Amino acid sequence: MADRVAGVRLAPFTTLRVGGAARAFAEASSAEELVELVSAADRAGEPVLILGGGSNLVISDEGFDGLVVRVGSRGVDVRDEGSRVVVTAQSGEDWDALVTRAVAEGWSGVECLSGVPGLVGSTPIQNVGAYGQDVSQTVTGVRVYDRRSGELLDLGADECGFAYRHSSFKADLSRYVVLSVTYELDRSDKSGPIAYKELAARLGVGIGDRVTLHEARHAVMELRKGKGMVLDAADPDTCSAGSFFTNPVLSAAQAAELSRRAPGHPRWDMPGGAVKVPAAWLIEHAGFAKGYRRGPARISTKHTLALTNPGGHAVTGFPSDPEEIALGGPARPSGDSATAADLLALAREVRDGVEATFGVTLVNEPVLVGLSL
Repeated sequence: MADRVAGVRLAPFTTLRVGGAARAFAEASSAEELVELVSAADRAGEPVLILGGGSNLVISDEGFDGLVVRVGSRGVDVRDEGSRVVVTAQSGEDWDALVTRAVAEGWSGVECLSGVPGLVGSTPIQNVGAYGQDVSQTVTGVRVYDRRSGELLDLGADECGFAYRHSSFKADLSRYVVLSVTYELDRSDKSGPIAYKELAARLGVGIGDRVTLHEARHAVMELRKGKGMVLDAADPDTCSAGSFFTNPVLSAAQAAELSRRAPGHPRWDMPGGAVKVPAAWLIEHAGFAKGYRRGPARISTKHTLALTNPGGHAVTGFPSDPEEIALGGPARPSGDSATAADLLALAREVRDGVEATFGVTLVNEPVLVGLSL
């Protein structure tokens, strides 16, 4: 079993660079080791936090009073099935590296998810999506360890409870440990039909058109960089957890009330009469402009949905060797670095402002550990 280290600071393992120390920390280099660490902690009644890429996570300043298991399993298995290719990746694989390979190999279906930070294991949990694609469109299976039954299970896509930025895994974060994910992709040098207006405009094509995989990836990466959504040590705006709020999905009655308060607001009609509204528009029109600041935490200067810790951007990379892990990684920058409390104070101000203005309650997208909004 992997060695456990006490008192490791967790901030350097997250893209927001906030969070206190773990009571115990261990890195699992394989799926078997991951199961072994988690099951042993469960038998001992010890709380467990599974840590992936740290890109969709806000950890409290008090840290985590239990075992933090960092996922480090590697491996990608590829199986050809005629015009399709079935790709099974271990949870610790870097997501964008897998997308890069898919584009290079001519595997179509995830190209619009280029530049999304984090590991493969988090993709079904969040039902990661961007620019008109969701992983639920390509995920065919997820291998998990069920902490409740102690079994290894192979779940089909229909058992994952996928919804907008949601899944059955996210609904009960304490139950399943994702070990690997299987995606079924088209063998093609063309992208899937372009479904996102902003991306179509960047590419100069119409909705439903297809472009080469390389063109789609390049356009998505440029859009993400322009919004500070590609990790870059030279850009303080990338010290974030990505989009902090999901786009609200309103009932017909809620949408009617919003239209009364804000005639002509942007909207996307959804099945069953529901309406999706862009959270960024709500935030901006509630008086929170890009760059709005509350102490050391601020809204990104490039993208209203991202809450950032500009003072934390000087810490680059994640700790890797045992000595560095024992020290909690690279030293935290001094000066104007935000705390988790600072970030949550800003998030509450934005949420409450939007609710007071429009009667719509924003919901956080990142997982909050030891915190509540």
